[in-house]
Amino acid sequence: MNIKIIAVGKIKEAYNKELIKEYEKRLSPFCGFSVVEVQAEPIMDESLVEKYKLSEADRILQHIKEGAFVITLEIKGKMLSSEEFALKIKEISNSGISDVIFIIGGANGLHQKISDIASLKLSFSKMTFTHQMIRSILIEQIYRAFKINSNEPYHR
Repeated sequence: MNIKIIAVGKIKEAYNKELIKEYEKRLSPFCGFSVVEVQAEPIMDESLVEKYKLSEADRILQHIKEGAFVITLEIKGKMLSSEEFALKIKEISNSGISDVIFIIGGANGLHQKISDIASLKLSFSKMTFTHQMIRSILIEQIYRAFKINSNEPYHR
């Protein structure tokens, strides 16, 4: 299985970069893993938010492989426990799909055309998090899912 995270914006904090690097290393025995960062649109005019989201969406779409299982992170998405998330990853893998793409929007959120292509809309909370924080949480949960599915003791 190949997992890709497409994220709007860059990770700025060194501690967050190190955490992500650590989980990338831990994931290597379980899957191919990559992160694509697309440029965020600077918010210059609040009345143009939809235009900004559309520009970001066009950049995101360039990195989506046909036939991939697309999971968007959205505040109105479905909430899953770690065990349910692990089961979903296993179901996707067992279905013969080899590419899973997670999409994390920027400060403006995701454009509807990105939301519309999602096979699953996922939410980690009703709270709002920075895209930097959610990227760290997501990669840890992906790792946890593989550990659960392998019956390894990481998950307690």
